[in-house]
Amino acid sequence: MSINTIIFDLDDTLLWDKKSIKTAFEKTCDYAALKCDVDPAKLEEAVRQEARRLYESYEIYDYTVLIGINPFEGLWGTFDDPTDSFQKMKGIVPEYRKNAWTNGLNALGIDNAQLGAELGEHFVEERKKSPFVYEDTFAVLDALKGNYQLVLLTNGAPSLQNLKLEITPGIVPYFDHIIISGDFGKGKPDASLFEFMMDKAGITASEGIMVGDNLNTDILGSSRVGMKNVWINREGNMNNSQVTPTYEVKSLTEFKELLKSL
Repeated sequence: MSINTIIFDLDDTLLWDKKSIKTAFEKTCDYAALKCDVDPAKLEEAVRQEARRLYESYEIYDYTVLIGINPFEGLWGTFDDPTDSFQKMKGIVPEYRKNAWTNGLNALGIDNAQLGAELGEHFVEERKKSPFVYEDTFAVLDALKGNYQLVLLTNGAPSLQNLKLEITPGIVPYFDHIIISGDFGKGKPDASLFEFMMDKAGITASEGIMVGDNLNTDILGSSRVGMKNVWINREGNMNNSQVTPTYEVKSLTEFKELLKSL
């Protein structure tokens, strides 16, 4: 059976989330350097480290892994979502933001909780002002829309993923279905999420193809339901995992060309 549906991941597949986070860190750390004697690059490294450490210490950590929410999303998301676990996150993240930045400053010998709290809120605003898409995202979606059913399948909290879409106008209208793991209750690579997606899209595994940047979520999950997949490997990373993608490309444009041969 021929492919009639393309399923796209969102972060670092269509949206350049890594660049958005990096930009927000750089702008916030440069702001910190205006407030105190600190090396911006060293502060970024320290805060990233402290954020990961703190994030893993919270009782909701296992839930964030299940849904697919990383520590740096925790630094700017509100998590104003209805489940009990998201509500726990909502209560935790203000303190988490403040402590990640305060501890990062402390690691560099700066004891200033007030500045830490200020930087935590500054980062939120800088991230909102820093949405990036890859240069070929819209051109490829333009070429595919109308020829294929398009599905967006993304891990994360609905409030945060929808905010990313709101600050990146133009993405949503391309998609026939948008499925966010936090609405479902489990994230990629759980096979049940892919089965739910296929049911909603009205397709079998052989009619769809998954496109994403993450071997351990996008590629593994689609493999579990027998669906072909495409690993977007823009950085030319080595595949040292046990996961084998059906296809590997360096860009969305290269994926569009690959489609012609399928």
